[in-house]
Amino acid sequence: MQPSRQSADDHPPADKWVEPSSTQSETKAARDEEDTMKGCNDEHNTTDGVGLSTRQQPQSTTPSLQSENAPMEPQGRSNVSEVNKKSDTEEHAASIENSPPEPPYSALSEPLKISIILISSFAAIISPISGSIYFPALNSLAHDLNVPVSLVTLTITTYLIFQGLAPSFIGSFSDRNGRRPAYIICFIIYIGANIGLALQNSYAALMVLRCLQSSGSSGTIVIGSAVVADVSTRAQRGKYIGYASMGVTLGPALGPIVGGLLDYYLGWRSIFWFLTIFAAVFFLIVVVAMPETCRAVVGNGSVPPPRWQLSLWQYFNQRGKKTENLGVDVQTIKRGRKRPNPLTSLKIASEKEPGMILWYGSMLYSGYFVVLSTLSTQLQARYGFDSLKVGLCYLPLGMGSLTSRWTVGRILDKNFHRLARLHDIPIIQNRQQDISKFPIEFARLQVSIPLIYAGCLAIVAYAWVMEYKTNLAGPLIMLFFTGHLVTGSFSSLNTLVVDINKETPATAVAANNLFRCLMGAGAAAIANPLIDHIGIGWTGTFIAFLWVLFSPSLWAVMRYGPRWRAEANLQAKVKAERKTRKGLRRS
Repeated sequence: MQPSRQSADDHPPADKWVEPSSTQSETKAARDEEDTMKGCNDEHNTTDGVGLSTRQQPQSTTPSLQSENAPMEPQGRSNVSEVNKKSDTEEHAASIENSPPEPPYSALSEPLKISIILISSFAAIISPISGSIYFPALNSLAHDLNVPVSLVTLTITTYLIFQGLAPSFIGSFSDRNGRRPAYIICFIIYIGANIGLALQNSYAALMVLRCLQSSGSSGTIVIGSAVVADVSTRAQRGKYIGYASMGVTLGPALGPIVGGLLDYYLGWRSIFWFLTIFAAVFFLIVVVAMPETCRAVVGNGSVPPPRWQLSLWQYFNQRGKKTENLGVDVQTIKRGRKRPNPLTSLKIASEKEPGMILWYGSMLYSGYFVVLSTLSTQLQARYGFDSLKVGLCYLPLGMGSLTSRWTVGRILDKNFHRLARLHDIPIIQNRQQDISKFPIEFARLQVSIPLIYAGCLAIVAYAWVMEYKTNLAGPLIMLFFTGHLVTGSFSSLNTLVVDINKETPATAVAANNLFRCLMGAGAAAIANPLIDHIGIGWTGTFIAFLWVLFSPSLWAVMRYGPRWRAEANLQAKVKAERKTRKGLRRS
């Protein structure tokens, strides 16, 4: 090649002479190529297996390029460049070492977490137990109020409608103002409604007060799920959802048994007096011992709440003591909306991914509620049972639901850890996991979908053994498996809804509850007429057919969910930036 002439910027020292080039274009091309190679080396500046940086390795891969196409870099400049690079590396390492550690996701101890979740779980039992305790007393109520049984059954439908609507208000309220104020509002409404139900003597009063009872009790379910999201990471959530769902699961199991006993020995009014006393006990526990957990108020639990939101135990414990704000992680506070917005639940349901999950979960619950709401009438018609025996026959259904909380919860956590290892995502104790590049949909639905298909077989088997009036052991065994498999599916779908709506967990569960209860109300209204028309065997087959027919929607979520979630996050980010720009313009 012809010698090249150097520019003023790249002129070598006087003691070293480089032959000039024939054309300046060759020099520019060589310089561009050298810059490209340096850029590649800078991008791949990582540590190899023996602990040496690739930037420190000999430049053996590009000697021919340097000798043929580019002038040799002066030695003095090379030394300065290496010193600067080394200085930058040391400064970066020092900044990492000096940066404050990430605060724990929850500052609460493990025993305190479990006790809080158990309190919220058993506080949430009032909603399902209020619905199921009513079933054995339907005939007694119809007789005393001089109305047909079908009209009394209609109160179940209205109960479910308000059970779906009310949490949309209280869930949004609790995400902003805290869990304790929301609990207090729910219990006051619920206890007042039960006193009125115990004293009423007309069908109109029964209908109105049941709606009020439902409005007060249903909020406790969404608050309980939100408490789990407040104190647990995604890697732990399967286990904690099992604890949180314990009360919700025991409600359908214990409700008919308790209702049957009370109606048989003391009459139907005693049912509502029992619920009044039962709720008052849990209300007292919440007021005395339940601390605030909402991350919009106390962050990870280290930020002290306002004085009026302290539990009585905390209030008397801190009385007369100087408060020290040591270890307070203010940055963990997640502020929500300025005002509660019940329409947020509808907004969540209108999004692509959560909307498909909510739709299918609601249809799953509707089929399950057909079994739950018609079991008492079927046992009375086919086996001639009284209210006490009917109540006892609900026990296998509830026990199956209860056992699913332990088995499915553990499987969810193990599957999450397994996929995290496959995707090289570290699971750090008490640190929330970033799921932006993690297929959380696959982790949850890989457990849900097999349970759903097995639940289809169980409900078909239950329907046909009941149709042919086999030995009582047949329906009871199938009820156990139906409860275990179907409620296990609910649990995992509910966990997924909370996972993808981490900022507003109570609102997300309220949206889930809204659609589930509205569809359940419709199913309860048509269940008995449908059974009278085609029989319980074909009714169960029809339910299983619908579950299988629409199950591809879950497969679609499992495959395309991460992409949909990324698109939704990007749109939310753009919208937030646009809103910030508008605010700056106005100011």
